[in-house]
Amino acid sequence: MTMKLKTSLTWSTAAVALLALSACDDDTEPQATDCEEPLYAGGATDEAWRTLVDARNQPLDSSRAVTLTSPEPGQAYGTDLSAPLWRWTSPLRASLERPARTAPLMQGRPREPKRSVLAWLGNLVLPTAEAHLPPYTGDLYWVKVSAPGRECPIAQVLTSELQWQLDDGSWQAVKDAAGQELSVQVVSAYLVQNRITEGPYTMGSGVPFTVGMAR
Repeated sequence: MTMKLKTSLTWSTAAVALLALSACDDDTEPQATDCEEPLYAGGATDEAWRTLVDARNQPLDSSRAVTLTSPEPGQAYGTDLSAPLWRWTSPLRASLERPARTAPLMQGRPREPKRSVLAWLGNLVLPTAEAHLPPYTGDLYWVKVSAPGRECPIAQVLTSELQWQLDDGSWQAVKDAAGQELSVQVVSAYLVQNRITEGPYTMGSGVPFTVGMAR
């Protein structure tokens, strides 16, 4: 009985140590973001969003960025107006036939990222949860509204559509910033099973607009 108890305690101690070391090892991986998650529309998922977040430090590429058709640069909205519908065109959507180089990625599950031995052993003790949504494949658009002095967007959405009908909450956040020069930026990418195969692409500059008091 004593031997079994000692064995159990030894294994528990080792397990805790492994998990602690694994957590330290994971500290070297990039953190998701200190800002809140965006809203999701169309087929967008939080796993796909994290893929875009992980790619945020890549060199900026605007070669196949979207073109906003609304709002137009310098457009002014009144606070008495209803939430606007913003639209854009995208080279990613225009290319209906995906390049042949992406075809092999469609077969089977994507290769999982390399994990350290400690993280692997830790997972044996405390298995991680499986993703609750299937991997996303398609073009995605991360639309962000920025305000001066704000590190995080005041409104944002991740969508698989070529438009964003602002919801009441997002529109209220925009109206709360009335009188400031705001801007809309769109990051786009094509994903195959949550892996970026084209992009991310970012507009050369955000499209400025303002919200003024109702007249």
